[in-house]
Amino acid sequence: MIYYDKVTRVYPDKSVALENVSFGVEPKEFVTIVGHSGAGKTTLMKMLIAEDRPTTGSVFFESADISRLSKREVSKLRRRIGTVFQDYRLIPGKTVYENIAFAMEASGRTDAEIASDVPHVLELVDLGHKIWNFPKELSGGERQRVAIARAIVTQPDIILADEPTGNLDPTSTYEIIRILQKINDLGTTIILTTHNKGVVDTVKGRVLTMEKGRIARDDKDGKYVL
Repeated sequence: MIYYDKVTRVYPDKSVALENVSFGVEPKEFVTIVGHSGAGKTTLMKMLIAEDRPTTGSVFFESADISRLSKREVSKLRRRIGTVFQDYRLIPGKTVYENIAFAMEASGRTDAEIASDVPHVLELVDLGHKIWNFPKELSGGERQRVAIARAIVTQPDIILADEPTGNLDPTSTYEIIRILQKINDLGTTIILTTHNKGVVDTVKGRVLTMEKGRIARDDKDGKYVL
């Protein structure tokens, strides 16, 4: 489904974010990417949604070279990829329902689809009882669950979760990982970045270890080695 082919990213200041990175991700995989700050994890994520582009090499989604897609094609690609960030990125002045509905409206869903799907997806992340609350009325873990609900409500093929537990306590962290595993069990590919050993130990899946822009390890059995 996804393939990074000898990807290097050098920024204008000559700093190297990625160097000759190659790996693939199969449909329905749960892949965790670990590494210290600055190792290149977020750059990998941004390339998959065309927010950054390789200096050399290519990133493929199915048979398409992402860096060669038109703006319209990039827009279609992004509809197939849900994103979850460390800082939630919810709209403060909108309720939980409205935050998720806004994402559906942007993807062209009807009012009837929104009214049907939003409550359903909130039940999936155990937040049905918070549907009319505002973000400021939620805990950090609850806000992240709303962000996950927003990411999956359009039924994407892939979820990119960039340090989604970075601001959370251990209990909330476990809840978020449990939900991501549930989504993965339903058939969605998950790519997760983290620096939390506990997260890796919980997921127990494939782990890519990044060091200074390179893949230092690719373990199938969930080892955290830094």
